[in-house]
Amino acid sequence: MIDQTYLTPEEVAERYRGTVSIGTLRNWRSMRIGPAYVKVGKSVLYPVNQLEIWDQTNIVKCRASKRLGRRGGDQR
Repeated sequence: MIDQTYLTPEEVAERYRGTVSIGTLRNWRSMRIGPAYVKVGKSVLYPVNQLEIWDQTNIVKCRASKRLGRRGGDQR
C-alpha cells in the first residue's frame, strides 16, 4: 500500500504562505488549472507529491547577468 500524504485547501494556502488563497484554489479547480487534486465525496485533497510536481513546472529559471563576471571599474 502506498503511503500518500494529502493536504486540505487550507493547508495548501498555508504551504504557499497565503500567496495562493483558498478562493484561488477553488477557482482553479473550476477552470481545471493549478495543482492536481483528489475529490472524495465533497472533500478536496491535494497529494503532496503532486504539489511538488506542480512547483517544479512553475520554477522560473534565470540566466546569469553578463556583469557578474566582470572585474574592475568597467560599469556602464
